[in-house]
Amino acid sequence: MHDAPGFLFFHTYRFLTGRSAPFLASLLDRRLIKGKEVADRVREKRGEISVQRPDGPLVWIHAASVGEVQSALILIRKLCAAYPALNILVTTCTVTSARIVEGKLPPRAIHQFCPLDHPRWVEAFLDHWRPDLVFWMESELWPNMLEGLRLRNIPAILVNARLSPRSFRAWLWAKPLAARMLRAFALVMAQTDEDAVRLRSLGFSGRLAVTDNLKYSALPLSCDPQALEKLQSATAGRAVWVFSSTHKGEEAMAARIHATLKSRVSGLLTIVVPRHPERRAEIADTLRDCGLGVRFRGVQADLPHPEDDLYIADTLGELGLFYRLCPVACIGRSFSDDGGGGHNPLEAAQLDCAVLHGPNIQNLQQIYDDMGRAGAALRLADEKALIETLAEFFKNADSLQAQRSKGQAFAAEKSGVIDRVMAEIEPVLRLHLPEAKADRTVRA
Repeated sequence: MHDAPGFLFFHTYRFLTGRSAPFLASLLDRRLIKGKEVADRVREKRGEISVQRPDGPLVWIHAASVGEVQSALILIRKLCAAYPALNILVTTCTVTSARIVEGKLPPRAIHQFCPLDHPRWVEAFLDHWRPDLVFWMESELWPNMLEGLRLRNIPAILVNARLSPRSFRAWLWAKPLAARMLRAFALVMAQTDEDAVRLRSLGFSGRLAVTDNLKYSALPLSCDPQALEKLQSATAGRAVWVFSSTHKGEEAMAARIHATLKSRVSGLLTIVVPRHPERRAEIADTLRDCGLGVRFRGVQADLPHPEDDLYIADTLGELGLFYRLCPVACIGRSFSDDGGGGHNPLEAAQLDCAVLHGPNIQNLQQIYDDMGRAGAALRLADEKALIETLAEFFKNADSLQAQRSKGQAFAAEKSGVIDRVMAEIEPVLRLHLPEAKADRTVRA
């Protein structure tokens, strides 16, 4: 017997999306013109596949965008260690997430763009790949795809599930459809108790566990040891702090802070790492009349000089280098007014920084809240508060060390989330992937 409300919601959706091919094709064309699709791979969004399915067991992991990819890579690394014969298909939706994941996938993994949720495109995708098990990361749910998994009896697990209050209220308007989609999952692992309650309220009645945020198990950012040694030599004896992943307005803020602290902190060096290095011309224009010595790492290919006040690290992939160099890190986009909401503070805590941030932290609210409750990150109301906190840390080495220790202790305590996730999924893996021959010498 059909669940009448869910059946009606779903088949109305399926009817409408089944007639949406011209609209979706036009949408993809417009995105291609804007550089939001890859020209020679846009057909993958229509369920057209040119890559052969590998023989043997295949796990499909869907990670829609950059945030989900970060979680997926942690899971992929653990699965490959435990199941060396496993084939992995990874799908993403955005160009940026594809670029990130493709450079980090193991040899037995394949990347594809996920098809848009048109019934015919979804069916072509599933008919070709025939996954033995599916991991769906975080929160982006598509009715036709999940219905296809359910009808094919393909076991699926929702990993790192989250549901913001806003998304929850929106789904309540279509609760029968949400409940029908969630029936596709044999297991749901929620980030928080609040997420678990919301998922239950939307009608999920299956096995549910709360495992915390999988991003806590990310490896520390890497760096070039020789580059670190050179920077340590160039900045020896100086008081150094980093304003990381800055956005518009925060570079000028860093200059004002430095100008205020320069007379109070001997040998002060402020390092600024812009989130988008391509803004270097704009940043140079902003800082032209600041009255400080400014050096750009990417343009001048140089180390900071003794007379420099601001060192702008306008390079890519070096944030781990500067977190290792600096005892204090202020996280960017938390003071900006660009509608953002803070970048990842855990990365700084993992590398022994005292973590500071501003009031705009909605982008990673849970992580900031968790770190705040543990005293592992300090929320500062404004520029003046940041100035006074930096001055205190550079004056009082014990206070600075205590704050750094809180951050490291928090990061260490949270690093085991992946082990809890693996413990939950291990029975499902044993049941559906017996031929993958798990390596039992690797602890899950």
